[in-house]
Amino acid sequence: MTNATPLQLAIFDCDGTLVDSQHSIIKAMTMTCDTYKIARIDRDSIRRIVGLPLEVAMENLFKGRAEQEYIEMAACYRAHFRDMRLNDTVEEPLFPGTIEALNALEDAGWLLGVATGKAMRGLEATLKTHDLQKRFVTLQTADRALGKPHPEMVEKALAQTGVDAHNAIVIGDTTYDIHMACNANVKSIGVAWGYHNADELLEAGAACVVQDYSELAMAVNKTMER
Repeated sequence: MTNATPLQLAIFDCDGTLVDSQHSIIKAMTMTCDTYKIARIDRDSIRRIVGLPLEVAMENLFKGRAEQEYIEMAACYRAHFRDMRLNDTVEEPLFPGTIEALNALEDAGWLLGVATGKAMRGLEATLKTHDLQKRFVTLQTADRALGKPHPEMVEKALAQTGVDAHNAIVIGDTTYDIHMACNANVKSIGVAWGYHNADELLEAGAACVVQDYSELAMAVNKTMER
C-alpha cells in the first residue's frame, strides 16, 4: 500500500497579487484625507502600505496622532470604499494570467487559499466580482486574525486545511507577505507586478520573484523541491 500524496496549499495575497486595486485604494485614501481636511498622501506612499492592517497603515501614513484617531480614520476609509462598491466604482481587475495560474496549480493538486489585509467583507466582495468564491478553500483576513507580517493568518490556513507548513507556500507582492511566510516557517514566492520591488522581496526571504503569472507554476515546483 502506497502512502497518500500529502496535501499542499498555495496561499495568495489579494491586493497587488490577485487583483490590481491600487486606483480604488488610492481614491479611498484620498477621500479620507479630504474628510479630515489634511494634505493628500502621495500615491507611492499609499502603495507602500497596502497589505498592512488598515489601522497600522493609517499610523504609518499619518504619524504623531492618537491611537483612537487611527481607528476612526480606518473606519472612514472603509466607509468610503464601501460607498464606492455600492456605487459600482471600485476598480480591481485580475492581473493577466491569474485564472490560468490558479487552474495550473489546482490541476497539479494544490489547494488554494487567500491571506489578505482586507476585511472578510471586502475580500468576499472582490472574489464575488470575479466569480472566484469557490476557488479558495481557506480565506484569512486581518479582521479575523493578526495582520501581516504576523504568521497567524498562515497558521490558521494550515490548521483549517490540515496542511503541514513544509507543504505550503505564500505568493505575494509585498515584504509583509514574505515576512509573514518566514514567520510561519513557510516558503514564499514574490510577484513583480505589485507594490514592492523584486530586490525587496528577495531580501525579505522570497525564494524567487516571478515576472508574470505564466512563470508561477514552474516557480512553485522548483521552490518546493529545494
